[in-house]
Amino acid sequence: MPADLAVIGLGHLGLPLAQAAVAAGISTLGYRTGPEGGSLTPAELRRMLAGGFRPATNPAELGRVRTAVICAPTPRGADGALDLGQVESAARTLAARLRPHTTVILESPVHPGTTEAFLRPLLETGSGLRAGRDFHLAYSPSRVDPGNRDVTPAGTPKVIGGLTPACTESAAAFYGRLTDKVVRARGPREAETVQVLETNFRHVNIALVNEMAVLCHDLGVDLWDVIRCAETKPFGFQAFRPGPGVGGHGIAQDLGGPSGRPLRMVELARQVNNHMPQYVIQRAAALLNEHGKSARAARVLLLGVTYKADIADQQGAPAHEIAVRLMELGASVSYHDPHVPAWSVLGRPVPRADSLYEAAADADLTILLQQHRTYDLQGLSVKAQLLLDTRGATPTGAAHRL
Repeated sequence: MPADLAVIGLGHLGLPLAQAAVAAGISTLGYRTGPEGGSLTPAELRRMLAGGFRPATNPAELGRVRTAVICAPTPRGADGALDLGQVESAARTLAARLRPHTTVILESPVHPGTTEAFLRPLLETGSGLRAGRDFHLAYSPSRVDPGNRDVTPAGTPKVIGGLTPACTESAAAFYGRLTDKVVRARGPREAETVQVLETNFRHVNIALVNEMAVLCHDLGVDLWDVIRCAETKPFGFQAFRPGPGVGGHGIAQDLGGPSGRPLRMVELARQVNNHMPQYVIQRAAALLNEHGKSARAARVLLLGVTYKADIADQQGAPAHEIAVRLMELGASVSYHDPHVPAWSVLGRPVPRADSLYEAAADADLTILLQQHRTYDLQGLSVKAQLLLDTRGATPTGAAHRL
């Protein structure tokens, strides 16, 4: 049965898009491009199926849709460059079934120029059709904020850059069914660069407050009080908060190499953020030492091992590196996370604490890495022998803050 929309790639980008489309009354089929991190609860899946969502396993079904959106993941490869392998696979699969008048949109994070120089030739060669004449082609940066209940697809403007004005308008007509506001970029390159700017903005500003956290600790200044005061400024400031590292799927892009001029600020931000897990270890070892204990053989409890609060996604979460470094120091590591029933590090399962308060009372050091809303931080600060709060979430004076 034909569908209005095919979402190709059902990971952290594709699933939210499919959910939004189904909620808007758009008949949608989903096609996986490979192992992907997105997941649905049984209740969410039932709602989507009842609303017209259909998982597709036969690629022939991709040839019977009006709009196809490629949301394949683009992880960083061993050489540091974005891996476009799943985008390429999705494009070749779609191209073999592409029909005239279809609108094809790329939402995967990519370098500027990818839609025109990489995706377009794959689609044209595989289909025998010409982009901008026989089918529409556009790029739209994905704007997904997992776990944020205050952000809805309808209230999130969508940026669109088409290969031609007609391509832009066709993509705008589709997204106009999902959001209250569509913003038209001059073209695909501009739209792709919007995604680069938005992602780098986050990384650079987190790096700034991470450096401020180290500085303020050395000065004996309460950084969280500084941020609380600074965010009252009604212009020229946006509050970011430090943490044990930067996780998530949005990868900072410095655009170095043949693709463009390196962004030195972004590379420096990456270095700062990548150092934060090691800084957490330094603070943990120092706290243990101050209390007459050594990191070797110390019992350390890690709270919250996901990259963001109140979700199960562990992509890029700093908890993994922190656990590895603690183990290398000889510490005995356990964890608690209401969203992660099992966790392995270096191929070995990490013991999961069943009773949070008992585990905190038994541990020599408890490290809060993620502030899930189910955590009673006041009660936890009373029970824990020693508590290091990397999120500034505990009451003032109740714990040692990052």
